Amino acid sequence: MNDWAIRVDHLGKRYLIHHQAKHQTLRHALTDGLRQWGRRKPQHNSHRASQEEFWALQDLSFTIQQGDRVGIIGQNGAGKSTLLKLLSRITEPTTGRIHLRGRVASLLEVGTGFHPELTGRENIFLNGSILGMNRREIFKKFDEIVAFAEVERFLDTPVKRYSSGMYVRLAFAIAAHLEPEILIIDEVLAVGDAKFQKKCLGKMKTVGQEGRTVIFVSHQMGMINQLCNSAFLLESGKIIDQGLPQYIIEQYLKVIGNHQEHRFDHDQIEQGEIKITRAVTLDQNQKPKNQFSHLEPIAIKINIKAFTNLENVLLSASVKDTQDRKIFTTEHLLPASSPGQVDQVKPISAIVTIPPHFLTPGNYHLMLALHIPHIHLFDHLEQLCEFTIADFGSKFAMYDGLDYGCVFAECSCDFFVDHPIQLH
Repeated sequence: MNDWAIRVDHLGKRYLIHHQAKHQTLRHALTDGLRQWGRRKPQHNSHRASQEEFWALQDLSFTIQQGDRVGIIGQNGAGKSTLLKLLSRITEPTTGRIHLRGRVASLLEVGTGFHPELTGRENIFLNGSILGMNRREIFKKFDEIVAFAEVERFLDTPVKRYSSGMYVRLAFAIAAHLEPEILIIDEVLAVGDAKFQKKCLGKMKTVGQEGRTVIFVSHQMGMINQLCNSAFLLESGKIIDQGLPQYIIEQYLKVIGNHQEHRFDHDQIEQGEIKITRAVTLDQNQKPKNQFSHLEPIAIKINIKAFTNLENVLLSASVKDTQDRKIFTTEHLLPASSPGQVDQVKPISAIVTIPPHFLTPGNYHLMLALHIPHIHLFDHLEQLCEFTIADFGSKFAMYDGLDYGCVFAECSCDFFVDHPIQLH
């Protein structure tokens, strides 16, 4: 296709990392220097620094069409920010070529492209000039930029006195309203509040509908899913997959889920005991998993062994958040056993299912217990089976960082139009 906006061919970026072979204090450095002083031949420096190559990006090739809104997804260190810096021409590639059609505006860090001593008004004109716009074009967009950024009171204040939120609002407003053909945005929008993020998402969608290209990096999967029409998955400096956002998000969750598996195993049990011997979180296909979408159910498989009779024994399962606050508890009665089987170990399996669209996005863990209420506690286990729920595009996804509670509450709501009061 000939209507491409960005074409990348075999792109690579290499950095040289320097290492000091041995750390020296000032006292040791002076002592070594005095020992060397007066010697005819200088001694070999055993503390000479070494260096190694690090490829942040390796052999990337892709094409982005005009009007595409592309999300770049990957773990920390995958090469996302490096790629954006290369596309923004902040740094030069080591290998390969980048072809761009049109003007590029990038928002990678708070205050990128601002002169701290200049006022907000002056920086609007400075950024416009950098984008290749003349004074008349900037004047045409000036009022829209100021209204969007909500910094009218501080327009003639040097931006070095701005808060980080004001910086971001003005920088985004300039980048989005001065009509670049390509808009590149890093995680920086997380600095803004929920109201501003919602406004930015709406503006970026409008930019894409106008035929301009948006490249967006974020760890907020809901924002990626809402904004973008395609996505790339980066890992160790390489694109390992690309496609529709929801598919790529699922692949990303699988990747980070494969790097860590949280389960509990303990198979030892003695006579007279009832113990939890294993616990693991599963997906709806009964496969171990610890990274979930808010749209899918979470199954918790619990294995129990009893070396005594079972009567009135409850399995208690609690979900806690990262601050160890209990979100909810569910309890279930274990099946009773006949009195004559005390010399046999009875294995029991239980699957507790958390319904989809119940827990809000975040990190959680389990607390499990076996007990007869107010009589006896057989087993009690904390900090089990850590798992994560990601937002795939709920109605709250646009509010990055907003605390909207522990559970999604599907409450009914009826509206009534009251009759107007007649005033006499």
